[in-house]
Amino acid sequence: MNQLELKNVCFSYTEGKPVLQNINLNFQNGKLYAITGKSGAGKTTLLSILSLLTKPSSGEILFNEQNIKDMDPYEYRSKQIGVIFQAYNLLPQLTAIENVELSMDIANMKNIDKASHAQALLEKVGLSEDEIHRPILKLSGGQQQRVAIARALSYDPTVILADEPTGNLDNDTENDILSIFKQLAYEENKCIIIVTHSNKVANVADYLYRL
Repeated sequence: MNQLELKNVCFSYTEGKPVLQNINLNFQNGKLYAITGKSGAGKTTLLSILSLLTKPSSGEILFNEQNIKDMDPYEYRSKQIGVIFQAYNLLPQLTAIENVELSMDIANMKNIDKASHAQALLEKVGLSEDEIHRPILKLSGGQQQRVAIARALSYDPTVILADEPTGNLDNDTENDILSIFKQLAYEENKCIIIVTHSNKVANVADYLYRL
């Protein structure tokens, strides 16, 4: 069964310029997908549509065979879909662990030791004890990306959407981040969808879609 399916999805700006036209794609658990294309091809727009931050002009998007337009956007974004933004979108006044705990608060997670869960996730993505408790602005770009991944995983979504997650990273850190995504897909059976300009990301993906 497809975790996500797009049927004839189109999107145009208000002035009528088409960005996406008749997009038909499907995404399954346990797979890593890369979406590539020139700047302006609609890659980030497609992620915004998949995360219900933007509504398509026409067409259908199914999540577990249910049209997402019939789902509560808040419940969908805070429990079903994890989003990793290119600019990280972390709160700079908080520490790494506080950013992850906040995500669990927003998802209204109960009956869980949030501090322990957040720490375990941050350790899982490769942060040290010291880094876990550092303010975000005292972390490197690669460390902040790891925090962003941990935050997206904090409520255990089945789908992870990532917008250029390795775009600002050096080669070694890019390899580390890719290893995390592969583990999530192949060992934890998550659906990983990455928008990227990186040939390395495109080459390791199970499926490559070009817009």
